[in-house]
Amino acid sequence: MGLMSGTSLDGIDGVLIDFGSTQGPPITLREHRHRPFTAALRADLLALNAPGDNELQRSELAANAVAWAYAEVVQELLQSSAVPARKVRAIGAHGQTVRHRPGEFDGTGFTTQLLNGALLAELSGIDVVCDLRRRDVAAGGQGAPLASGLHAALFAVPGQARAVLNLGGIANLTLLGASGGMLGFDCGPANALLDGWCQRHRGQAFDEGGRWAASGQIIEPLLAALLAEPYFDMPPPKSTGRDLFHLVWLDRHLARHGPGAAPVDVQATLAALTVRSVASDVRRHAGDAALLLVCGGGARNAQLMRGLATALPGLRVSTTAAFGLPVDQVEGAAFAWLAQCFVERLPGNITTVTGASGGRVLGALYPA
Repeated sequence: MGLMSGTSLDGIDGVLIDFGSTQGPPITLREHRHRPFTAALRADLLALNAPGDNELQRSELAANAVAWAYAEVVQELLQSSAVPARKVRAIGAHGQTVRHRPGEFDGTGFTTQLLNGALLAELSGIDVVCDLRRRDVAAGGQGAPLASGLHAALFAVPGQARAVLNLGGIANLTLLGASGGMLGFDCGPANALLDGWCQRHRGQAFDEGGRWAASGQIIEPLLAALLAEPYFDMPPPKSTGRDLFHLVWLDRHLARHGPGAAPVDVQATLAALTVRSVASDVRRHAGDAALLLVCGGGARNAQLMRGLATALPGLRVSTTAAFGLPVDQVEGAAFAWLAQCFVERLPGNITTVTGASGGRVLGALYPA
């Protein structure tokens, strides 16, 4: 099983998959379930992305709550598939990222994904592999992105250069070279800012289909100021999250470059920010790619998809669904893949993606 809850904080995607033989497909999807976070848990997790009072207790209780929510998804997967828990080799569980600062402060930095793995093992009766980013960070890496290995297994074709884009809370790219080389990194914000702005001004969790953004006008001075953020020009390996890209960051720029702007125009500008930052990275690092495969919740945002197709006229822009895996199941499958790597004691990181000093077996085991 793979369980993923990402930066967008919309909830949990769980998948049950079979790993094929070398002659067959790499994976066969058995079941998928999505469970939204409750409003209370989402608010607790969002608050923990910023410094506050009593953080240790709040973090530990949130980690317990995430484990309970994950366990409910596990039970739904078992019941719908009629697979008993004893038949599941392991759960690869991401946990909820609340801080991500690799390489900072003391040269090593840290990354924090909240999940009580022991409690999840107790509730599910299945081995749990979690804390999957920290070992890569210990080896000098970014701890992210970690889905690139699965992207390569599923979507790489010898002799063809391709790019895989996950539009979650943060946009991240995997670049699959025609000769087998691989690069990957976080481009910048995607749904994290779009959803947050929509929630603030419309009371809705997200801008369905990107229709609200499509009805606005881009504020070019604001967009230029946002794109001047130094992160965008940093060379990979690199990764980011809500530590940098949050509504306070946006508000600071708005005060200087868009005071009094209509909220719908800010939404249009945020969509353009995602499109232009991604397109710039694709042109810079994958100029020979002919295909861009998009997954994550943002693949359902027609405004983003249209913008990418316009900004990258030489590429075919499609979704992973057209190549065998629905857009909301790729990240969950990646963490099942990482659990499989752990079980076989194989490296789960790609050093050209994360920048770690070498391949490492990722994760910590909580036996059933």
